[in-house]
Amino acid sequence: MDLTNRLSGKVAVVTAAGQGIGRAIAERLVAEGAEVHASDINAALLEDLTSTVTAALDATDASAVDAYFAGFDRIDVLVHGVGYVHQGTIEECTLEDWRRSCSITLDSAFNVLGAAIPKMKDHGGSIVTIGSVASSIKGFPKRAAYGATKGGVIGLTKSVAADYLPFGIRCNSICPGTVDSPSLRGRIDDLADQMGSHDAAMKFFIDRQPARRFGTPDEIAGLCAFLASADGAFVTGQAINIDGGITI
Repeated sequence: MDLTNRLSGKVAVVTAAGQGIGRAIAERLVAEGAEVHASDINAALLEDLTSTVTAALDATDASAVDAYFAGFDRIDVLVHGVGYVHQGTIEECTLEDWRRSCSITLDSAFNVLGAAIPKMKDHGGSIVTIGSVASSIKGFPKRAAYGATKGGVIGLTKSVAADYLPFGIRCNSICPGTVDSPSLRGRIDDLADQMGSHDAAMKFFIDRQPARRFGTPDEIAGLCAFLASADGAFVTGQAINIDGGITI
């Protein structure tokens, strides 16, 4: 099987594509033959993303999202990865932190999926959300707001899968463990300030990894490409853990 041609002729839209997991997914879908439209709130991060149509997009802005998706005649693949990681217990999470987490992670999913689905109903397609094992799947220390909002993303994913299967639309959530990315490195630096050293912060993250390493964005992208392609045609409504053994 030619794995570089599974998405030939397909139109794919990837949010949060500027770096990390989103960027790896955009690049993988291009390699698989898709026409990829990549967006990010920070347009500068998209400048060197080749073979894609790029756009700045604040996925928390419903009007901006509607205007962006109005430009598509059809969409075959949607990958939504916008999210925000707040570090803290519920006592360390202010109402402002909570509302920011809900806006970026959960409201953005509502906006993007709601705007994209009408572009998929006539012919079907695949939607992939980026969830997390830190969600309704498993509780983690200092992830009160993050776990709650990612749990909401999984719930929305399952609801969309149930509602739109008659239209040939599949919807699944990829739930990574800890993945090496610019976002993770930023969280390690933030935690190092709280814990007193970079080594202590790194140990905090590594200790919860049974595989004793972080995942890679490319590993997440490979699973996403499977779900986007005909190889994943019988998979819908699933929260798929890719976590190096965290949830064994």
